[in-house]
Amino acid sequence: MNANRLLPPNPDDPDEYAALRSEVRSFLRECLDSGQFTPGVDTWLTGWDPDFTRLLATRGWIGMTIPTEYGGHGRSHTERFVVTEELLAYGAPVAAHWIADRQSAPSLLKFGTDEQKLTFLPAIAQGTYFFGIGMSEPDTGSDLAGVRTKAVQVDGGWRISGTKVWTSGAHHADAFFALARTSPKDPAARHAGLSQFIVDLRSDGVEIRPIISMTGSHHFNEVVMDDVFVPDGMVLGKIGDGWRQVTSELGYERSGPERFLSTFVLLAEAAEQAGARGRAGDDDGGIGRYIARITGLHHMSSAVAGALQRSEAADSAAAAVKLLGTTTEGDIAEYVDLRLDRDDVPEPDRFRELVDSAVQQRPGFTLRGGTTEVLEGVLARELGLR
Repeated sequence: MNANRLLPPNPDDPDEYAALRSEVRSFLRECLDSGQFTPGVDTWLTGWDPDFTRLLATRGWIGMTIPTEYGGHGRSHTERFVVTEELLAYGAPVAAHWIADRQSAPSLLKFGTDEQKLTFLPAIAQGTYFFGIGMSEPDTGSDLAGVRTKAVQVDGGWRISGTKVWTSGAHHADAFFALARTSPKDPAARHAGLSQFIVDLRSDGVEIRPIISMTGSHHFNEVVMDDVFVPDGMVLGKIGDGWRQVTSELGYERSGPERFLSTFVLLAEAAEQAGARGRAGDDDGGIGRYIARITGLHHMSSAVAGALQRSEAADSAAAAVKLLGTTTEGDIAEYVDLRLDRDDVPEPDRFRELVDSAVQQRPGFTLRGGTTEVLEGVLARELGLR
């Protein structure tokens, strides 16, 4: 079995968009000079800044792949890749719109009704409506077939009861796509009987409980739904087709540059410090190796963006990007933490903050979007190893 089958070809080379990349970089440098934001680690998850989101929206950098008839900009996935890669490389605070732009919008385009598209897509592109993800549940981990949240049909809609966990930004978001069981679980067909619903997070019966990280930060939540009413018009796609819909989302969730650039700001700073010393503190060439790994992941991720642009299946390739990318992110954090001196730098307080944040965030890198073990299983099956 040829391992290259995991990586789709990408005839649409992101390097061809040098002008767009330069435009984004100039904008971000202006933002840094004016104090618009401070670069950080893992800011696509933790950097919730609606004002910055709306600023990006005015430049047409949110909803780029949404067709113009739905308020978007009708641009390619590769162009979006270029913009998002630059935002992440600069550590910009993009969490507010990230999920809505990354996967909610493509799912709405693929499975939503005309009314749903006209309601939500223009607001996503304007940076005024924010989504979360309602997949994971307590005690099920990455096993989405183990979903226990139930949706019962009633007059005019559905009543949903259950709990979702690790829901990033739910305390700020307007809605999420909830995966729920609409028919009894069949041991012989574990993935059957699942459906998706667009749940307003301000509905009666929704309780959002904060999950505070070891650092004291709050971006994760537990969302409890107690007999929450969802009208028929907020069913996403077809009843019973939830598994197929969710797995199609994973190509967007797992393959983007956020899966390998969460600690890039730290790597760039470490490279600057090492360069100023003529590589002192980097005698083993580790920084160079990590830059090489990031470069390879850049090409892998952009190849998936090309496949998505062509509406090709890229689930396995996305899993490979996620598996290798989040491992690299964590390795960068560990390398800088253990090998470089946090104090012997021009701005020690700032450098220590970046290192500490990366180390503290590291445990989550290989969990969110599918655990390492689950993704290894996905790739093993694809390669015929299981």
